[in-house]
Amino acid sequence: MPGSHGHAHGLEKREARLSPHARDRTFAIATALNAAIVALELVYGYLANSMALVADAAHNASDIAALLLAWGAFRLATRRPTRERTYGFGSATMLAALANAALLLAALGAIAIEAVRRLWDAPAVASETVVWVAAAAIVINGFTALLFWRGRGSDLNIRGAFLHMATDAGVSLGVVAAALLIGWSGWVWIDPVVSLLIVAIIFRGTWALLRESADLAMHAVPPNVDRQAVERYLADLPGVTAVHDLHIWALSTTENALTAHLVRPDAGLDDRLLAEAAAELRLRYGVGHTTLQVEAGDAPCDCTLKGERRV
Repeated sequence: MPGSHGHAHGLEKREARLSPHARDRTFAIATALNAAIVALELVYGYLANSMALVADAAHNASDIAALLLAWGAFRLATRRPTRERTYGFGSATMLAALANAALLLAALGAIAIEAVRRLWDAPAVASETVVWVAAAAIVINGFTALLFWRGRGSDLNIRGAFLHMATDAGVSLGVVAAALLIGWSGWVWIDPVVSLLIVAIIFRGTWALLRESADLAMHAVPPNVDRQAVERYLADLPGVTAVHDLHIWALSTTENALTAHLVRPDAGLDDRLLAEAAAELRLRYGVGHTTLQVEAGDAPCDCTLKGERRV
């Protein structure tokens, strides 16, 4: 059966994202600041005899692990493909995003369980020292969350880091607000209720992160790619009478790939068309790695995967 393959590489559709240099700097700053929070909370937790601060220090230590996991995945993704890993190591970023989402849900679960326990056994009002340390944590975590603000919409790993920092800032804000309200009203139940409200607010974004990272790990169509629009575009190419075996998936949290068979009877080879189609797919739909196979349609070439439908 006559045919040809078109293959093109490129960057996805331009979105607000961090450059590799800015990303490394951001992760380095965020990791250092979180290490400072851990040290601060451990010292003052011991001096103030506050198990709450010591427990929060342990939680922030898990955030450092999450940041290092995401950062390491980005660094690993820059390695060149090998003979065994022909697509490179970009999938490490998807696995890191999935792991970070799971860590976030585990942290939220621990906070919720502790909050429910305190509904029946509310502790004494936090001391002034604890309030000031928690306020410092708000500033530091809020600042580090802002560092990840720019790239959170275009990369799951960046979004995971942002949610980690925003979660910590929110929890610390709840600690301060609850302590001040309790000191004013004497209602000790405010602390666990505020904690549960914070958990509910953050859970929505965390669940979306988990669902999206799991979808990418299962090679689902990336959420920023409109499959139907891609199908229509390919079907409307000059001389194309049918499109089949269309597959769109993520190579990493920032790069997408596509393969498709184009039926073009009696059209012959057209390298320019394939190159232009690959460039257009990159610009319109954010697919940076495209492989197109052209067929004359003389013989059946059905996909063995279930659920494939012809256009």
